[in-house]
Formats: sequence, structure tokens, C-alpha cells
Amino acid sequence: MEDSQIIALFFERSEQAIVELSNKYGKVCRRVSLNILKNTLDAEECVNDAYLGVWNNIPPQKPDPLLAYVCRIVRNLSIKRYYSNTALKRNSHYDIAFEELEDCIPSQNNVDEDYNVKELAKIINDFLSTLDKDNRVMFVRRYWFSDSLNELAKTFGITEHNASVRLSRIRGKLKKYLIKRGVIS
Repeated sequence: MEDSQIIALFFERSEQAIVELSNKYGKVCRRVSLNILKNTLDAEECVNDAYLGVWNNIPPQKPDPLLAYVCRIVRNLSIKRYYSNTALKRNSHYDIAFEELEDCIPSQNNVDEDYNVKELAKIINDFLSTLDKDNRVMFVRRYWFSDSLNELAKTFGITEHNASVRLSRIRGKLKKYLIKRGVIS
């Protein structure tokens, strides 16, 4: 079923909209959440909460593309659950992925004070467009979908060390790009 048809079902307030959304994007949503939480039950709960969030926001919103909209809700709920579950724990897979980006992207407080978050997102998207497809996909899978180095290595047919080195080089390029654009000094 097309996204526009699913959105039309939401506007009609048909419960079939949730079923169709789950059929089309449920697997991707569960993977996003599971990559962050590493707990099947928590991931399922976050995905279900995301479906409720979509139900509550459509209408009036009419997201395009629908997949990105749903994945963003799933990701935000999963991150919130992750931090709730690991409030006193450190050095988990998700913390490590974000610690890798600390040198490149300013802290949230600095972003709020110095830059509009949407502007920073635009700059990062501009940077990603300068990368070749494999490096762009690797970066997004690591820092958006929270894929582990092991998963990236399998996906790209390389070693974990090679994946780590490539990501390190991409982060270095990102840092230089952000300095050039005046985001960080």
C-alpha cells in the first residue's frame, strides 16, 4: 500500500491505518528500536508507542516521507527508553557510538545556544552529500540506526577494524567541514 493511502486511512481515523503501517514499516521500526535498546520487549513497546504517536499526530500532520517520520518517532522513543534503562550505567554500545561524534558535533547546550538545530541538520546533510554512497550509508547506519561495528562489517564485507577506521576518517572530515562552516572552532 502506498504511503498516501496509509495517510488517508489515518485521516479517516480507520484502525486499518495502524495495520498497514505495521505491515509496511514494522520491520524497519523494530530494527531501529532494537539496535538502540538491545531488548526485544522494550523495542516492541517503543514501536507500539510510536504507532500511537503517529495516530495522535495524523491528522493534522501529513508527513512526507512517512517512513522517515515513523522512524524518527521510534528512534526518539527508543533513545528516551534507553536513557531511562541505563541511567546509572555507562559504556554501552549506544554511548560509545555517540562518544565517537563528540569531537565533531558540539554538545546539545552549545547547539541550542549557538545554532538552530535545523540549521545544523542541514549542514550535516550537506556534508553527507559530499561522501560517496558507501561512506554515507555507513555513517547513517552507525549514527542514526545505531548499527554496531560488527553489523557494519558484515553489511559492507569488511573487518570491524576497517569499519572503525572508515568511520574515524568520516568523523575527521565532518569535523573539518563543521569548522569550515563555522559551527565549531
